[in-house]
Amino acid sequence: MSKRWYVVHAYSGFEKHVMRSLLERVKLYGKEDRFGEILVPTEEVVEMRDGKRRKSERKFYPGYVLVEMEMADDTWHLVNETPRVMGFIGGTKEKPAPITTREAEAILHRVKDGTDKPRPKTVFEPGQSVRVVDGPFADFNGVVEEVNYEKSRLQVSVLIFGRATPVELEFAQVEKE
Repeated sequence: MSKRWYVVHAYSGFEKHVMRSLLERVKLYGKEDRFGEILVPTEEVVEMRDGKRRKSERKFYPGYVLVEMEMADDTWHLVNETPRVMGFIGGTKEKPAPITTREAEAILHRVKDGTDKPRPKTVFEPGQSVRVVDGPFADFNGVVEEVNYEKSRLQVSVLIFGRATPVELEFAQVEKE
């Protein structure tokens, strides 16, 4: 029997805990040959806080853990009886359906890309309205003209004395409206 990818529904916020518990239980019951990878799909995000670049993780699918396994009664029970697991997603309660190989590869590729090149936590687009919350233009509203993700800076057109004035601001100095 070949291993397939299944999606396990876990309590939100406990995905990493469920992943560790599953790895421990697989080892405890000696089922390493029936299980492959167990992972929480995340990507690295970068945000500017207090003038410093900080990296953190963001989950693609909060509340879900991906498990590569051979589906059988014993493996199904091992996963289902893990603390903080609510069950499998897809198929029926007794016979869950695996996700397609293409879906699994897309998720794994996205996880790999997320660790290679971190993405910004907040995404801004030209033409979007923002409110300046810090600096000399605090409490002004403006429209994003350009976005520079490498430097975490925005070119914002702010209305000052009835005239649109371009101002360069950091991501942390603005918030979306």
